[in-house]
Parts: sequence; C-alpha cells; structure tokens
Amino acid sequence: MKKQKFSLRIVTITLFLLYFGMPISFAFDLDETVDDDIRKNYNSSKLIQDTGIEDDENLPELPAKLKNNTVNSDKSLKPKENPTIAKISSASVNGNTKISKGTSFDVISTQKISDWQKKGTSLKFKTTSQAVKKKYSIPAGTVFTGEIIESHQPQLSCNGGLVVIRIHSMNYKGQTIPLNAYITKADEKMIFLNNIKGERTYLKTMWKKGNWGRSIFNQMCSLTVKLGGESSTLLLSPFPFAYGAVCLGANTLVSPITAFFNKGKHVSINSGSKFRIKLLEDSYID
Repeated sequence: MKKQKFSLRIVTITLFLLYFGMPISFAFDLDETVDDDIRKNYNSSKLIQDTGIEDDENLPELPAKLKNNTVNSDKSLKPKENPTIAKISSASVNGNTKISKGTSFDVISTQKISDWQKKGTSLKFKTTSQAVKKKYSIPAGTVFTGEIIESHQPQLSCNGGLVVIRIHSMNYKGQTIPLNAYITKADEKMIFLNNIKGERTYLKTMWKKGNWGRSIFNQMCSLTVKLGGESSTLLLSPFPFAYGAVCLGANTLVSPITAFFNKGKHVSINSGSKFRIKLLEDSYID
C-alpha cells in the first residue's frame, strides 16, 4: 500500500513538471528565433570598431521603422523658432538723454496748412528760439517733421473742415530722432484731441437765415405806424403789422432747418503761424 502511494506521488510530480516546463521550453525557442533573424539581417563583420571615426558607408542599413523613429527624434530635438519680437515703439532709443512724454515745444509752420491738403501730406515745423531744459537744450532752427493723418473739407450742418497732424521725427544735430507727438496749439488757438477744426457756423447761419423775417417785420411795423398817423388809414394799420408778425414767426421756425444745409468754414493757417507740439511718448537723444 505504501509503495502504491509513493509511486502515485512520483507520477503526480512528473506530470506537474511536464505541464509547467513546456511553456518555458517554447519561450527559449522563441528567443532563439529572434536571434536568428538578427543574424540574418545584420552582418556583424560590417560593424565599426571603436576607432572614434564614423563611416556611414560601412554601417548596415536600418529597418524602415527604425529610420522613421530616428528622423522623428531628430526633428523633436530641433529648437523651436523664437517668437516674433514685438515692434519697437516709434519713440525708439537713440541716445542716453530722455525727453519725457508731455514735454512741449513752441514752433512755427514752414508752409500753409489747410483742409484742402490730403491725408499723408508732409509738414515741417521749426523752433524760432533755443528750448532749454534741465538736461538738454534744443537749438533754434530745429526741424520737426510730421504728416496729415486725417483731413476733410467743410460738411453740411455747418461743420467746419478738419486737419489732424502727427509729428513723427525731429532733426537734432544731424540725427533723425523718432517722435510720437501731436498738436496742442495752432495759430494762437488751443487744440483739443489733436483736431484742428474749421469754425462751426450753425448759430451764425441760423441767425442769418432769419434776417428776411426780421426785415419784413420791421418794414411792416414802420408802415403800421405811418398808416396809424392819419385818420383815413387808421383802420388799415393793423394789417401790415399782422403780416410782418406772420413772416417773422414762419422765418424763425424755418431758419434752424435751413441752416443744416449749409457748410462751416475751411481750415486755413498761413505759413509762419505759431504751433505747440507735445510728446505722447518718451524719446531719447545723445
């Protein structure tokens, strides 16, 4: 009985080893097949010895998948392009001495300025006396250059013409210094929002349009007084007055409407007129 149990244990252990040992043997077979493929595709005799010199001609050609991976890895290693650098402000740094924004210069125009001039027209101004500041001075005769950035002639509803000027540079000791400046005073008049405007004539035009009614009314009043001075015409005296009053009232009501169909005045500034230039941004000179 003991022998039978012992022999049964031996058979059980043998089956157990065979059952779990077969996959391991297959695994070794698979590993050997991989080694065989490597030996077929690569000739170890062509490999470069460690001489420190690379020679691509002696290297065996890589498989297609490995080539693609190599190319992609090379692309990923390339540095990314630097982002576009922001444009430098119009008031770029040309020197060490700063002209602070808000600084003003009194100049005169060297040519006539009007709303007949088109957008993009170049304009020049110059200083008539030396402008002395704390850390620098601008000599007399320094030329400031600008251009018209917007312009239109008088429009309906009694709007005047318009000229908008931007100063973009200054000729300082032979150097062109970039500026960003605008006009705050033109022809002895303060300029707001850099808009040099022609005179708006709505109120004047409306009053002028009412001249006819007032003239008729005055004539009818004179006639009423004349007719009332004589007994024979006294009964007729109220009628001229009434007619004059009607004409005056109608003309007064219509004149605000008719004034809208008229235009304002042109912008016209003679050469040599005084202007004031004010910086919008810091600028730098040597």
